[in-house]
Amino acid sequence: MTEKMGLWGAISIAVGTMIGASIFSVFGLGARIAGHNLPFVFVLSGGVALLVAYSYAHLGSKIVSNAGPIEFILRGIGDGLVTGALSILMWLTYVVSIALFAKGFAGYALPLLHVSATGLHTFLVEAAVIAGFTALNLLGSGAVGRAEMVIVGIKVLVLGVFVALGLWSVHPAWITPTFTAAQTGNTLNAAAVFFLSYMGFGLITNASENIEHPERNVPRAIYLSILIVTVIYVLVTVVAVGNLPLPRLIEAEDYALAEAAKPFLGSAGYLLVSLGALFSIASALNATLYGGANIAYALAREGELPEIFERKTWFRAPEGLYLTAVLGLGFAVSFNLNGIASIASAVFMVVYLFVLVSHMKLAGEVGGHRAIIGLALGTVAVVFLLLMRYQWQTDRAAFFATWGTLVGSVIVEAIYRLVTRRTLTIRT
Repeated sequence: MTEKMGLWGAISIAVGTMIGASIFSVFGLGARIAGHNLPFVFVLSGGVALLVAYSYAHLGSKIVSNAGPIEFILRGIGDGLVTGALSILMWLTYVVSIALFAKGFAGYALPLLHVSATGLHTFLVEAAVIAGFTALNLLGSGAVGRAEMVIVGIKVLVLGVFVALGLWSVHPAWITPTFTAAQTGNTLNAAAVFFLSYMGFGLITNASENIEHPERNVPRAIYLSILIVTVIYVLVTVVAVGNLPLPRLIEAEDYALAEAAKPFLGSAGYLLVSLGALFSIASALNATLYGGANIAYALAREGELPEIFERKTWFRAPEGLYLTAVLGLGFAVSFNLNGIASIASAVFMVVYLFVLVSHMKLAGEVGGHRAIIGLALGTVAVVFLLLMRYQWQTDRAAFFATWGTLVGSVIVEAIYRLVTRRTLTIRT
């Protein structure tokens, strides 16, 4: 892309991805974990995201590279096994997110089509939606961008109608948070899982080379996107939790928001929100597949991933596109929605931790108060530990998959370095 994007273009990238991450695809999961405290969960997760964004904003304003966090880490801790493994892990975060969106899409599509949610039917929908957007990516950046603009516009319109009509019938008692010992623990668990909801702000740094005046617009886009999405999350959650009894929200876990529209919009509301959900999750899947393939290509071009990811194959597309799509489908088939969400959150948090460590070392060069960086580092570490405990208690397969992903990336990097003798170079 030779044309630079402005501030609002950068914001739209992040907002389009973040909104698809939780509001439609894992909303029912949040209701099951946090109950009536769910609106507060989004406020809490947004606060943690802003702490991490503080480092991304300072680093992104000074270090302009589409490699984003990997370039930050390379500058901060230098080349080595950890940095190389994190470059692989960074790509895997996109793979796991694709799985999350594909499963969320199937969760809304099957009831809308009045098709039973069997394993085969779910697999066919997941495979079809991933294959469809893989084909769209073959048409190039222009086609992807035009499709994204249309889809994002539709989903924002649907959410606006949902909030505007549903606020008037909210039951205040249903959205009043409680902080008993058990409920506080559940709220913290939900905040750890829903931290994934804000992962889209990092995409801004992965597009910094294509943003006008990145030294000014990258920090602004990061902060504004988080604030905008937090407001949307809280409003939508207030309407959903405040209009539908909690047991019904939990029962309709995979399509909870559509069920929440029934009390004030009836069957038409269910149809409207279901269609909005499909468009919303599709836009997030489209952006994530495109971003994951492009980042794989960029990292491979710079030697941070194997050359296979930049090698052109069918239809002159990088093999990284096909590998990203196929592995994303594999995660979608292998794990449930809860497991995929928690795995994605854990992987993102590991990347964030190393970005924060790098900012601590580079603070004198790029700016930032070390006290704030230290607070963010401690907070993300605690959230990560909470998530590990939650995985162990509720989904052992997700726990072992998380650590298998982390350890596997180190093993792959060690073998790759041994075979190729590759090193990573800081770009100017």
